Amino acid sequence: MKKLINDPKNVVNESIAGFAAAHADLVRAEYDPNYVVRSDAPVAGKVAIISGGGSGHEPLHAGFVGYGMLDGAVPGAVFTSPTPDPILAATKAVDGGAGVLHIVKNYTGDVLNFETAADLAAAEGIEVRAVVTNDDVAVKDSLYTAGRRGVAGTVLVEKIAGAAAQRGDDLDAVTAIAEKVNAQVRSMGVALTPCIVPHAGEPSFTLDEDEIEIGIGIHGEPGRERIKLEPADAIVERILGPIVDDIPFASGDKVLLLVNGMGGTPLVELFIVYRHAAEVLAAQGIEVTRSLVGNYTTALEMQGFSLSVLKLDDELTELWDAPVQTAALRWGR
Repeated sequence: MKKLINDPKNVVNESIAGFAAAHADLVRAEYDPNYVVRSDAPVAGKVAIISGGGSGHEPLHAGFVGYGMLDGAVPGAVFTSPTPDPILAATKAVDGGAGVLHIVKNYTGDVLNFETAADLAAAEGIEVRAVVTNDDVAVKDSLYTAGRRGVAGTVLVEKIAGAAAQRGDDLDAVTAIAEKVNAQVRSMGVALTPCIVPHAGEPSFTLDEDEIEIGIGIHGEPGRERIKLEPADAIVERILGPIVDDIPFASGDKVLLLVNGMGGTPLVELFIVYRHAAEVLAAQGIEVTRSLVGNYTTALEMQGFSLSVLKLDDELTELWDAPVQTAALRWGR
């Protein structure tokens, strides 16, 4: 195993410190307990939004802290949910008096710990709502979840809800927008290789050189099936079909298409994927009007990708286009 680390026990703390130093104009970090917030937090009178989960999925979530998106992020150990204490501390740090929305990926530890933190915050007079993302169509239940997993579609929920909060919507309205995006986005991924958690020192699962895992989770959870490697276009069709069929998307829909790298796949390959995914959607009368390609919800150095398709309307498009200034997403400002 070759990794650019020092002591495996210090990976998260040292990574947070480096991230905060590199983006000191956008964020500040706290370490007892660990969390990251906007450099101007709390923003008085604005609904605050925080998210979090295990580290190893960067830039999710800290990379999306800043103007027009998240007010705070709570990183746990690699692939491990943060405990309630840092979630509570982050909630208190971002509260500007208009309430706080928790955006939580549907993993059992995340859901339970955010619920506990929300209860503790409520006892201190902070109004907290939660939206649990569950965009993955690959499997109904997994090693870590009851129900569908929350994966890369979470980024779209965070961006659009963040824009609603930034424009001044109240807590009910921001929560409703987040729920709407979650209801209209579907995702599915594929792994070409496993990843290695630093403290484990060995791959989290195994694949033969000619095998891929269809429907993989972002922690290496099993997917729908393990098959022999196929050309990129065939893989795209294999995972895009279940996505389109699920809502279902239909001719005339306008959508945002996210091609998300899992950490170890170069952009040259991700754009090959995007090219054919857009072609397949167009052939079904589904128009891609917004797009995003890159590494946004990763699994350390795993090679692979996921596709997310979000059904758009005028309001969601306007909120997607609204200015954002974070380490990983920035436009219009």
